[in-house]
Amino acid sequence: MNKLVEQIIRDPEFAEGEAWRRRVFSPGDVVIREGDDARHMYLVESGSLRVSGRVELEDSRAIQPGLADLGPGDLFGELALFESRPRTASVVALEQGVLVEIDCERLSAYLDARPEVGYALLKAMYRILIDRLAKANQRLEHLFAWGLKVHGIDKHL
Repeated sequence: MNKLVEQIIRDPEFAEGEAWRRRVFSPGDVVIREGDDARHMYLVESGSLRVSGRVELEDSRAIQPGLADLGPGDLFGELALFESRPRTASVVALEQGVLVEIDCERLSAYLDARPEVGYALLKAMYRILIDRLAKANQRLEHLFAWGLKVHGIDKHL
């Protein structure tokens, strides 16, 4: 995936400063905040980041569990390519690094003019989404089994 994105950002028709830019981040920097409008996707060039979501608890408390860690070569925020909607998670830097921040509106126009590149990118994104969905399903299964055991329900199954 990252080779395909690197090919796109090297293309003079997809100009740095207009269609994309490099963004340096430091530990603790919020790259994406849950609820913000989605207009960019990101490729991690270096460093590491954590994806987390907000979970409301019964007594007006909230926790923000880590959902995934990202590192060099990882792509995130890619759903903004298809629709601008509020972000469903936050992404915070764990260490110093560099991102490639890509304007999804400009990328969409670029890919419309180059359907073969668009098709290859879409296939690569589907692979990422399928992997993320499989991992999320596995986490849900483990959490569900843990909940059954903690509450003694597993004895009745």
